[in-house]
Amino acid sequence: MSHPLDAAHRHCQSLQEAVHQLRRHHLRRIAEWGNQLGAVLPVGGRLLAAGNGGSAAQAQHLTAELVGRYQHDRPAYSAISLHAETSSVTAIGNDYGFEQVYARQVAAHGRPGDILLLLSTSGRSGNLLAAAETARDAELRVWALTGPRPNPLADAADEAVCVDSPSSATVQEAHLIAVHILCEHFDAVSAAPPAAAPAPAAVDVPLGAAVEAAVADRDGAL
Repeated sequence: MSHPLDAAHRHCQSLQEAVHQLRRHHLRRIAEWGNQLGAVLPVGGRLLAAGNGGSAAQAQHLTAELVGRYQHDRPAYSAISLHAETSSVTAIGNDYGFEQVYARQVAAHGRPGDILLLLSTSGRSGNLLAAAETARDAELRVWALTGPRPNPLADAADEAVCVDSPSSATVQEAHLIAVHILCEHFDAVSAAPPAAAPAPAAVDVPLGAAVEAAVADRDGAL
């Protein structure tokens, strides 16, 4: 008979292995995503995010951090979690089918240069694949957070972070870590002071010309 805590230890071990894999293979990409968000959102771009079930909650967690704040006060940025548009989701699902609930919203809200982030433990959800296709056609950049490769969503995205774990719970927990790392990098980039504009070049004016101009101004005022 197994010990009552054996399942808990296995769960923690699974998460530890997933985090190790995330650190080893994906930190640079997540940091680059934060940098790209830092270039897109402050100039009026938008992040759209979507998932199903627990992944929908992860998507909403991310958009809340961007519209509100992560750790430090900063401006609000445009980020929409598509599943949270309940009237749109139910209307689209009723009229067009569940596979279109995100794609049609991407067509409505997405603009060239915006970013769509899709979260899925399986990488096989039809509504997310349809959203990725619509986004690519509309010239959005598509990112995916998924479970193990190979999966169709990772292939459909421009870039993907794939957590190599057989446990959906572990994949979702690793996705939350990725979301927080993404927010940390975004905050660091968006808080960086803008580059100072170069000082205007000095213009050398001959002293005699400067004196003559000053005298002319004085005489004109008299």
